[in-house]
Amino acid sequence: MSFPRTTVGGVSLPRMLIGSNWILGYSHTTASADGMIKKRYGEGEKVAELLEVYLEHGIDALMAPMTTHPTLIEGVRIAQERTGQRITLIDTPILDLHDSAEARRSVEDVLDKSRKLGCTFCLIHHSSAEQLVSKLHGTMDRLPDYTDMIRQHGLIPGLSAHMPELIVYSDQNGYDIETYIQIYNCTGFLMQIEIESVHSIIHNAKKPVMTIKPMAAGRCSPFVGLTFSFSTIRERDMVTCGAFTPEEAREDIEIALAAIERRPPDLEGRGSPNKNTAALSGK
Repeated sequence: MSFPRTTVGGVSLPRMLIGSNWILGYSHTTASADGMIKKRYGEGEKVAELLEVYLEHGIDALMAPMTTHPTLIEGVRIAQERTGQRITLIDTPILDLHDSAEARRSVEDVLDKSRKLGCTFCLIHHSSAEQLVSKLHGTMDRLPDYTDMIRQHGLIPGLSAHMPELIVYSDQNGYDIETYIQIYNCTGFLMQIEIESVHSIIHNAKKPVMTIKPMAAGRCSPFVGLTFSFSTIRERDMVTCGAFTPEEAREDIEIALAAIERRPPDLEGRGSPNKNTAALSGK
């Protein structure tokens, strides 16, 4: 089964990308939730079981800070060996962007690790990229230095643009950027400006956009979050969606496909103390 696809920097990608927060332990809720995730995905075998569900549906691209999570990489290896499918790795590394020789050597080391892991994309983490922003001049100072370094390591450059201005500044200045990560969800969770404004920025972006946090880290249901995202982005854009269990992944994939195809999702009904009511009898 093949999920609808788009093209980014000459590379074919599924319009749903595999998210990693619910593998790596970033719940955006509590420390106990983080611990629950880390306990479940403390070994590569468990990671592989989840990834294989996505691969069954042609969702073969994973977004994560790859170089700092060996268990995730082990899970990728196991899933690829068992399925015979290759997973496109979208690395989001945190880089030391201080203007010094030592910092540049550090960046070179991270990019070298990313290349050796088999990553295809390198999207500079927002916490690093935002240090280069000059709102006064509408620029990202020294960004071309780093996109050139990324290219030299055989990786495709992009930006994690939690700050929406990064998309605008990059497009205005013609920086060598092939794609953007942008927070986008129906609740406005972690978005720095109004949903409508981010929607406009995405629709006017010169390159495809990888949206993230469609369910606002669990603050809205998968049906609401995924339906909103896929219904309001362009056909060239993507939604990054993680899951805690293989069963959740299957549900999310069906909801996403239903949103794209403009039909109701084919899902088992949720539990209820009394399903013999008119409102719930359909499920």
